[in-house]
Amino acid sequence: MSSELELVFVWDQARPEGKAIILLLVLFSIFAWSVMASKAGQMRRATRLNRSFIERFRGEEGLLSIFERKPKVDDCPLYTVYLSGCHELKRGIKRQSEGEAAEPEKLQVGARSMEHVRRVLERTVAEESLKLESNLILLANAVSGAPFLGLLGTVWGVMSTFASVAQEGNAQLTTMAPGVAAALVTTVAGLLVAIPSMFGYNWLLHHLRVLTVELDNYAHELMSRMEVDYLTEN
Repeated sequence: MSSELELVFVWDQARPEGKAIILLLVLFSIFAWSVMASKAGQMRRATRLNRSFIERFRGEEGLLSIFERKPKVDDCPLYTVYLSGCHELKRGIKRQSEGEAAEPEKLQVGARSMEHVRRVLERTVAEESLKLESNLILLANAVSGAPFLGLLGTVWGVMSTFASVAQEGNAQLTTMAPGVAAALVTTVAGLLVAIPSMFGYNWLLHHLRVLTVELDNYAHELMSRMEVDYLTEN
């Protein structure tokens, strides 16, 4: 009997609750693969844009030169952190220069305003990390939940099979085997959902940690340059 015929036979022998669990696992699989594909694309794009931005940032002489030009860049976490920090720095410079006729390149901010900038950078880093982490919990649920759904279908199917055998009083292998095989297929379906999801989740989690470290390091680098260029010693 070919594999296709075996699957058709097992599906025909499956009880309604087993078929319902298999269909639910198919939906889980479709959902898990869609999440993995979308998150992988998001993280690859973020990594590429971060690399491009950091090279441009370090090549600029003025800290605020990119901010003044305001280029349109979507989905770049480092650029979002940069914009939020520079925006808060400009607000501090504006407050510091009110009533003064200082030249823009000589404007500085006090320690209190610089502390506000630090907090804004920390908040933006946390927000960008949460954006990158979004939907990963759903993938983790697929990893942990799919095997248990498959096991539930197997236990339920085996229980029903033995109950039917007991009622009929016929314990022959040919009577029990179809029901047991149909019950075991739900465990196979659960593992087929969980195993790819596990590898995908671990890969995404690794890249999430790398991107989070990059965000933290860049925030510290940006803060250091702001303090050197704009923090007053008074």
